[in-house]
Amino acid sequence: MVGRGAGGSDGPARRWSAWQRPVWRWLAWQRPKRRRPEQRSPARQRHGWPRRASRRAALALALLLVAAEAVRWASIHPRNDRQWISEQSMMPEARFAGSRVDVSGIRCFAWQSPWNFTPCWTQRSYDLDALRTVWFVLAPFGKQWRGPAHSFLSFGFADSSYLAISVEARKELGETYSVWKGLLKRFELLYVVADERDLITLRTCVHGNDVYVYPVCASPEKARALLVEMLQRASALRERPEFYNTLTSNCTTNLLRHVNRVATRKLRGGWRVLLPGYSDQLAFEQGLIDTNLPLGQARERFRVNGRVARCLDDAHFSSCIRQADAP
Repeated sequence: MVGRGAGGSDGPARRWSAWQRPVWRWLAWQRPKRRRPEQRSPARQRHGWPRRASRRAALALALLLVAAEAVRWASIHPRNDRQWISEQSMMPEARFAGSRVDVSGIRCFAWQSPWNFTPCWTQRSYDLDALRTVWFVLAPFGKQWRGPAHSFLSFGFADSSYLAISVEARKELGETYSVWKGLLKRFELLYVVADERDLITLRTCVHGNDVYVYPVCASPEKARALLVEMLQRASALRERPEFYNTLTSNCTTNLLRHVNRVATRKLRGGWRVLLPGYSDQLAFEQGLIDTNLPLGQARERFRVNGRVARCLDDAHFSSCIRQADAP
């Protein structure tokens, strides 16, 4: 037998307790009922169109603001005629003549603190046929976490002279570096060409960073191609300035591009390029570090902080810091 249920619909008979029936009726009464458009009150029908129109106006305003910001963003162009901080006030320039290159705007500051230094700019000539070695210099910013860091390359010649090239965010007077500002077209890109005493003592003695100077596996021909590539880019920025970018155009990503342009086997980026404090691990795994030591021992071997303090007044500073510490 099929009976009529308690709700009035056909179906199996349901037995309701004395308290279930009033609760069910109360819940059914509380449930909101959807009405057809023709059943809505005149006041609600009148207010429907303005509500939809206001939403459309808000969407149009948001799109307009996005378009205006896109136009403003596209109108921001890099420049070289700003008031720069002293240590980044000059841009290097390289002039090639056969196997020789004349480089002007080489920085050789003597640092006592970030605000106390002796400015010095010079011009030198180098014989590209005498280029012998390439060195990868890494300076992690933190002691506990290696992630954020600065890296640059140094080139060694047969006469024991060295030329270092550091890719940096160029700052104006009163401006400080910020990771977030580096994403927002706030810094121009600058290639600082300097001697090692300047760049390494700035990191070790002034900023207090650990500095590692790793020998790179590179033939003299590859070393020469890499140096020429970087000097040409440094000079090109004088006429065609570019913006620095924390993610896409920083110190390590630019080094990677230069290396890949002259390398036989291309290197991939990845998180160890975005966190350059681990870029020595990437170079070690790719066989680019000229050592037979495990990575941990190599880091200890090529850490130069103690040697920098000892060699600070040595006329042959670069050769001195490359001498292994006594066991």
